[in-house]
Amino acid sequence: MNNDEGAKRARAAAAMEHGLEPGDFVRHPREPDWGLGQVQSVVGANVTVNFEDRGKVMINTTVVSLVLAR
Repeated sequence: MNNDEGAKRARAAAAMEHGLEPGDFVRHPREPDWGLGQVQSVVGANVTVNFEDRGKVMINTTVVSLVLAR
């Protein structure tokens, strides 16, 4: 397995850990003033979210556990 394949597998595993997908709605547990956010992209543990009152933010899900809005 080359480095690219290993990196792809690691990103896929990280994405499965937090279970977020583009289109999901989330909240940041420590930033309630940011409002509701929609996941724009997921690359491994890095999730880009567009929040109502903050705009686009890249979140490292190994540091912050986003809360899925139901």
